Amino acid sequence: MSSAPSPAAVRVAHLITDLDVGGAERTLSNLVRHSDSSRVRHTVISMLPPGAMADDIRRAGCRVVSLNMARGIASPRPLWQAARLLRAERPHILQTWLYHADLLGILAGRLARVPAIVWNIRCSDMDFRCYPPSTARVVRWLRRLAAMPEAVVCNAEAGRTAHERLGFRPRRWDVIPNGFDIDAFRPSPEARSTLRAELGVAPATVMIGMVARFDPMKDHATFLRAAELLAFRHPGAHFVLAGRRVDPNNPAFAEFTRSIALGGRVHLLGERKDSARILAALDIATLSSAFGEGCPNVLGEAMACGTPCVATSVGDCASLIGPTGLVVPPRDPDALAAAWHDLLERPVAARERLGLAARARIAEHFSLNAVLERYLSLYEELAGRGTRRVERV
Repeated sequence: MSSAPSPAAVRVAHLITDLDVGGAERTLSNLVRHSDSSRVRHTVISMLPPGAMADDIRRAGCRVVSLNMARGIASPRPLWQAARLLRAERPHILQTWLYHADLLGILAGRLARVPAIVWNIRCSDMDFRCYPPSTARVVRWLRRLAAMPEAVVCNAEAGRTAHERLGFRPRRWDVIPNGFDIDAFRPSPEARSTLRAELGVAPATVMIGMVARFDPMKDHATFLRAAELLAFRHPGAHFVLAGRRVDPNNPAFAEFTRSIALGGRVHLLGERKDSARILAALDIATLSSAFGEGCPNVLGEAMACGTPCVATSVGDCASLIGPTGLVVPPRDPDALAAAWHDLLERPVAARERLGLAARARIAEHFSLNAVLERYLSLYEELAGRGTRRVERV
């Protein structure tokens, strides 16, 4: 990454719903922080007040601006505010992230006459019944407007297929999977010992865990029911859950954990900044999602940490894991518990080999540098087309 932006760099403005810890936010942060600034200069606009990822992005020398929208309140003000910001920034490209930003971005970008607009879709088959009705309405609008952006990027083949079924007909699809920083996420014997010491359990304790926000998509209920089933076969196993609202202060979550017979072996860590340490400390990392996943960051990060994974067959989870872990049907606690049991019955050395194979798979097929190059090449291509169009006006 060069020390200062070049005047010839492509100017990219990113519009995202918020900058809390999440898969889209982490991908955006990686893109901004690791880009070659002689090629691309980034600005990030958050619709909601900035979250935990904003400081990391600012430290990379990137401007972060917030529209300070209130969640759930519709108003025309953010549209005009975003359009004014874009006119001032004069980006070659507006890259939007997640449904609500895609909709606001196509409107504000057109008002500001941004030369090229790119949507970024991060999910696959969503169950919109689990979310406010406004989300489904936004997606219906996006379906009607899908031919307006220059390109639609999906992070998974499953995402493209799902949105084609919904009726999305963009000018161009680009499938760019998530990329993973194998220097930041790596095996760590120290992490294994320090997390167990933090939780007050023996150094040899088997730990199965999941790092995911509390959301219907993530299906924590299936994880916990599977944990209860596994506990009969492996009474010494402990279960670690981390993520936004995954803590005893969440009444719905606390009530459910009290109803299962795990005798204090579930550890609720809440939102953490040390996800790399947590993933490297686990014996098995899991994603129990019921629907909607694209290319889940947490699976790739766990694999980069050398931790074998068990996931549900949602989105592109199976193609991400490949032969280095196990995949089970969604919403099936028995199958999830059986997969955990399968891995725990293998010798420790066999699980370690599986973890090393997972890390090698990430390095070979999902490296951060390769994914960054695909984004930068797309931006440079579209900026070239966009510049010619502006010159004709």
